[in-house]
Amino acid sequence: MTQKKVVIVGGGYVGFEVAKALDGFADVTLIEQREAFVQPPATIRALLQPELLDQIILPYDRLLMRGRVIRGRASRVTQSEITLEDGTIYTADYIVLATGSSYAAPFKPEGNSIKDFREASAEVSLQLASAKSVVIIGAGAVGTELAGEIAAAQPDKDITLVSSDNTLFPMYPAKLGAQLKRKLERAGVNIVLGQRAENLLRLDRPYAGSVKLTDGRVISADLVFPVIGSRPNTALAQTLSGVATAPSGRIQTDKWLRPSKHPNVFIAGDIADIGDGMTIVAISRQNPWLIKTLKQALKGQAIEDLKPYVPWKKAPILLPLGPKIGNSWLFATVGDWVTRQMKGKDLFISKYRKAFGR
Repeated sequence: MTQKKVVIVGGGYVGFEVAKALDGFADVTLIEQREAFVQPPATIRALLQPELLDQIILPYDRLLMRGRVIRGRASRVTQSEITLEDGTIYTADYIVLATGSSYAAPFKPEGNSIKDFREASAEVSLQLASAKSVVIIGAGAVGTELAGEIAAAQPDKDITLVSSDNTLFPMYPAKLGAQLKRKLERAGVNIVLGQRAENLLRLDRPYAGSVKLTDGRVISADLVFPVIGSRPNTALAQTLSGVATAPSGRIQTDKWLRPSKHPNVFIAGDIADIGDGMTIVAISRQNPWLIKTLKQALKGQAIEDLKPYVPWKKAPILLPLGPKIGNSWLFATVGDWVTRQMKGKDLFISKYRKAFGR
């Protein structure tokens, strides 16, 4: 009996896991522009431990047993087809768009080349090793973890972390931000709250220079990291007719993660405007729902008869400050030991290496 076809665009945390889970249940095609998956949380520590790159860059060649991974860039999508830039067309009964987000180098690859990502990471690693002073603009998860990793590995540096908010992680209970602030300061990090940088020279990668804050202060540094958030990659999804973009820049969906008028197309991960944050923890809720829903749809059940997706009310967050300390919010604030065991010690490296057959 001919299996139904599922085409997934984007081999990140959503795409690879959904493709692997459906391999064997459907005729699965995963389309990804790069030859390997890169594990973003570990790219921060890789700046201090460059040898980690060989552990966190994972080729797709062992991911699927029955399906296929196609290296290419999708340029257009319809209800039943994905078209690549080279003109190749893949037909599908169900389509999942999970094209992810972009971030300043070297925390995520840009473009098609893993070689370019390696070179960017190596260059910043060398710059960081020789820098005596570092300013990090942006105190979200990446900026906070970066400050903690540098302080843990190279404690002689002058590190400043700048946040536009008046507390760290104000969307979470105050205890989380207060404990993170105290631990960073104990590690020697200078934290500046309630200030924005007015003159960042570039947003795509670190640079040497100075930063002017809104109160007029100027901070000079050997290395300035602009770490001010992800940008959803929605260009492909916007080729669908009738798709609406939210003020966040993400794609609006119905309760089953589908854009308007496209009942067999799903939008997931960083590009979906469904109330979840653009984090790996967010997709830990989306992926099981999406896998279960697609399996039931493949058996012939109407999607509208299935349970809708319910986003996190407040997603858990894991914030290691190097391999030993940190804080997390797991529906309550927890400290060093839990954070170390869940993320800080291993950064999920062994988990994802196993998923990719390494």
